[in-house]
Amino acid sequence: MANHKSAIKRARQNEIRRLRNRAVKTRVKGIIKDVNAAAQSEDKDTAAKLKTAQSQIDKAAKKGVLHRKTAARKISRLTKSVRQVPA
Repeated sequence: MANHKSAIKRARQNEIRRLRNRAVKTRVKGIIKDVNAAAQSEDKDTAAKLKTAQSQIDKAAKKGVLHRKTAARKISRLTKSVRQVPA
């Protein structure tokens, strides 16, 4: 365990950030799964779900939870899967 006052604070901050990052990553994974399921079932509101997913992924990248190129790749793949669905 940390011995210095600053190291104790840093450990506490790291734990809070770790939990926040985990929540954001889990949310992103769930949203991606919803979009893919909607695309597979040719759901009518797939475009709305894609827009929500894109927003959440961009927010995760802005916060630094996801790398910006990882976020761009995820959005690109989701968009591609949605566009392959027959209208």
